[in-house]
Amino acid sequence: MSGHSKWSTIKRKKGEKDGARAKVFTKISREILVCIKETGSADPANNSRLATLVQKAKSNNIPNDNIDRLLKKAAGGAEKNDYENCVYEGYGPGGVAVIVDCLTDNRNRTAGEIRHYFDKFGGNLGASGCVSFMFTLKGVIVLNNEDGDIDEDKAMEDILESGADDFSFEDGVVEITTDPNEVQNVAAELTKRGYEVLSADAAQVPSTYTALTDEDQIKKMGLLLEAMEDNDDVQNVWHNWDAPDTDEEE
Repeated sequence: MSGHSKWSTIKRKKGEKDGARAKVFTKISREILVCIKETGSADPANNSRLATLVQKAKSNNIPNDNIDRLLKKAAGGAEKNDYENCVYEGYGPGGVAVIVDCLTDNRNRTAGEIRHYFDKFGGNLGASGCVSFMFTLKGVIVLNNEDGDIDEDKAMEDILESGADDFSFEDGVVEITTDPNEVQNVAAELTKRGYEVLSADAAQVPSTYTALTDEDQIKKMGLLLEAMEDNDDVQNVWHNWDAPDTDEEE
């Protein structure tokens, strides 16, 4: 229904290439801990937001034993949670707009590291609000369709009845957009209807994209994203780079 989503493609390819399971679990663990602290519930059966995060961990091949241990520790108060959310904005090479969403236990350390990445790879860290006006916060849900078994007509009916705004069939997935405040409810409803939810998050979706033609800028932009996503404090990196459709894009 909607046009091709470069955000979905970039996000999905990043997830496919990120083979460091321990690092992925570190990031998702922080999300789970913050979720349990904010909602007061460590039971996925009674916490749709937590259930979505647990599904996210499973879709990243995190063993069930690891997930269960984390939930038990969090429920018993054994896991200390001093993380706070920090958002940084700036420009990458060639003026690519970048938003970096972090969960950190040391704001000064994280700010210094993010600034270093921008400086090292030809960008610059900006003030709050310098690029966010180019993005719209949306709920983005990704369904697994790797085997191509999802019928588009049936999916359209289920997705719209679940309260979503729009959807598009991409390569091996179905991407759904919805109100960011309703993303967990819509994801829970789609799960009930038998769909496998790979991710369900509020995301900053760009209104326009920036293409890079200079090879040095393309290389540096890829290295900038790689460095940020390799940082344990960084939960999400949103950008408006119209990246080449190659395995080397990030």
